[in-house]
Amino acid sequence: MAGAGGPRPLKSRVLAVLYDIHGNLPALDAVLADASAAGAGRYLLGGDYALFGAWPRETVDRLDALAGATWIRGNGERWTNAPAESPADLMIRRAARCCAEELGVMDVARLAALPFDAVVDGVRFCHASPVSDVAGLTASPGEGEAALLAEVRERQLVVGHTHLQFSRTTADGELSLVNPGSVGMPFDGDPRAAYALIADDGVVELRRVEYDYAASAAAVRERLGDWAELFARRIETARF
Repeated sequence: MAGAGGPRPLKSRVLAVLYDIHGNLPALDAVLADASAAGAGRYLLGGDYALFGAWPRETVDRLDALAGATWIRGNGERWTNAPAESPADLMIRRAARCCAEELGVMDVARLAALPFDAVVDGVRFCHASPVSDVAGLTASPGEGEAALLAEVRERQLVVGHTHLQFSRTTADGELSLVNPGSVGMPFDGDPRAAYALIADDGVVELRRVEYDYAASAAAVRERLGDWAELFARRIETARF
């Protein structure tokens, strides 16, 4: 170990990739602790930070404390800023209005103004796909995928939105696709918080972290009320 006057260790280049937190603060805290223990020194935040969860304000505050993190916007930030742009669903629009009230006008506008995508270390990051914050990519090549990816020039693309953790290549083998899964509301039947680490050599590790998801579901019921039961069940069952 270097002495007090010795050289300082270099900051870790490991990148922790967090998508779809959805106001689930305990899940976020579990992931941040796991990422820190795994050596993460940088963070890429992939959108949908606060909407539908019991702790929208606290979640954004926790993320704001990650110095130097790279942020992009998800559909959740857009919908919270402009509920009329969300699906014509009374529950979604009520959730957007409640989230906006918790965050306040300035933070709602700040999050909605985040960039659509980012390139870090030669990897492109966007929320759902390179052309849309709601048209997502799946664990298997789907119809229309080529159109969604036509403008990508990087060799690796990281997306979220579907809440399904996967890593694969495109059908032609030209592009590596990664979905780190959802921190706060997975939809693959596994309620553990999901995220990814990207090492300095580009190797991707998909990770899952235990936390008290039942308590997070209970908090949604307590803080938001009976109208938000669907969101609580999604946390409990890890199903859409």
